[in-house]
Amino acid sequence: MDLNTLWFVLIGVLFVGFFILEGFDYGVGVLLPILGKSDVERRRIINTIGPVWDGNEVWVLTAGGAIFAAFPDWYATLFSGFYLALLLMLAALIVRAVGFEFRSKDKNPAWRAAFDWMICLGSLVPALLWGVALGNLLRGVPIDAHKTYTGGFFNLLNPYALITGLTTLFVFLTHGAVFLNLKSQEPIRGRALAATKRVGPIATIFVLLFITTTYLWTDAFSRLGVNPGLTPILAVGTMLAAGALIHRERMGWAFSMTCLSVALSTATLFMALYPRVMVSSLDPAFSLTIYNASSTPYTLKVMTWVALLFVPVVVGYQGWTYWVFRRRIGPETKLEY
Repeated sequence: MDLNTLWFVLIGVLFVGFFILEGFDYGVGVLLPILGKSDVERRRIINTIGPVWDGNEVWVLTAGGAIFAAFPDWYATLFSGFYLALLLMLAALIVRAVGFEFRSKDKNPAWRAAFDWMICLGSLVPALLWGVALGNLLRGVPIDAHKTYTGGFFNLLNPYALITGLTTLFVFLTHGAVFLNLKSQEPIRGRALAATKRVGPIATIFVLLFITTTYLWTDAFSRLGVNPGLTPILAVGTMLAAGALIHRERMGWAFSMTCLSVALSTATLFMALYPRVMVSSLDPAFSLTIYNASSTPYTLKVMTWVALLFVPVVVGYQGWTYWVFRRRIGPETKLEY
């Protein structure tokens, strides 16, 4: 494996971690004003993700930094072409962060309700837009011979990308509802279970629709070949297994299956792209790859040593954080938000 491939894989791993961890964050945020029937209940819901939500976002910040350093042409084309969409996502994330930080600054019910809806919308928009972005990467966008995006904002809102966005939204909702069931006590726990049973089948329908449209509208299946391996098969299988486990109310195992489904689905997307990083819909020869969009070998070598030193530290610290805050949130828990 050369360093270009290694960094493509590492960026894929960072996105896997981000979608697993931030995925349930988004789901909990969207469900906040729906499942929380009082201020105390909503504060308990927020406290299930309160100690970890900002740490979960580090994964995507690290992925963005890795793209910038390892594949600068990918970074330039992606962030210039998707500028308005990414700006909208950034605005939503700012609104979400403000909601977390300021909702408890005033006891006025109207104040807190407004910030709860800010958290909800600030979670819903990124959950949708991440799918839209991934759908466009897989389907292809207009990139010319100069590695320049030549389309507009509405080119990104094509039917396939919107289907992918709705798929990520409902998968994250299911993921978040299962997490909330595991991290809360009654009555929130029961409501989260009911929400999972309602949202889960919708997520499954969208996953199947996504698979169908991916076969019809992209070259993913042809690139994976007639023998794609276990990864895409297990991605679907673990999602179906999660549904069966939710029906039997085996929520710990169901959460493991949703984590695996998100991880395997992300891995499948990167497998379908490789060695490309952005597909050109104008001409396949104009597509950006891990070779024509990369930094120098020396840069990749230095980055590799830095990653070997610091990534285990970050992963270890975040694992310790989840262990410390592993208990369910109940009436006896001190509410911070």
